[in-house]
Amino acid sequence: MVRKTHAAVMAWALSLAFMALPLQAANKQKLDASIKTQDATEAAAAASQEKIDAIANDAERMLKDYKLIMRQYDALSGYNDQVQKIVNGQNEELASLESQLTEIDTTNQGMIPLLGRMLDTLEKFVELDVPFLPKERAKRISDLRALQDRADVTISEKYRRITEAYQVEMEYGRTIETYAGDLEKDGNTRSVAFLRIGRVALMYQTLDKKETAVWDQEKKQWELLSEEYRKPVSEGLKIALKQAPPNLIKLPVHAPERLQ
Repeated sequence: MVRKTHAAVMAWALSLAFMALPLQAANKQKLDASIKTQDATEAAAAASQEKIDAIANDAERMLKDYKLIMRQYDALSGYNDQVQKIVNGQNEELASLESQLTEIDTTNQGMIPLLGRMLDTLEKFVELDVPFLPKERAKRISDLRALQDRADVTISEKYRRITEAYQVEMEYGRTIETYAGDLEKDGNTRSVAFLRIGRVALMYQTLDKKETAVWDQEKKQWELLSEEYRKPVSEGLKIALKQAPPNLIKLPVHAPERLQ
């Protein structure tokens, strides 16, 4: 009886064991499926995270690019505003220059005749003045005449040169000067030393000091001086050459006429 019972138990255990095999196989399949599902889920999550990270990186990069572009825009906007101010200023300056050019053209129309009259007056003054430095003064006027016809010289420069000539003529009246020159007299040409005392007196003395003369502005001719003026004129020549200190000298000077 005992043997039968043991055998029955064994048979029952074996039957249970055989029945458990399919269950274990099914559980293993379910576990494997779960593992695969978990792996797939984790892989999908990793892929999703990579996409999220990539999108975040792209967003951060785009934000940086945006900020950089905005800074560049602000800089360019400020630059454009500054350039526009410069352009506006230049346009205003051009308009002012055009207006000034119109005024200059109008002024030039009046200046050209004025310069001609100034030059005529200067030339006439030299002709009527005491005849010192005749070649130098005539050349100055001749050069000014030629300058008036040059188109490459501005009106302002022509005016400056004429006024400069006037100033030179004014200086003659306040200076003492000596210079060597040739004098034609009685058909002969001699080298003499001229002495100019402002515009008050113009004299000459021959190199041998034997002849001294003064220009008579009223008679427009040279008048010989007596022996008493030989030494004073010689002293005046030395003073003009800075070979002697300034000093009082006796010179033949015409007394000023009384105005009527």
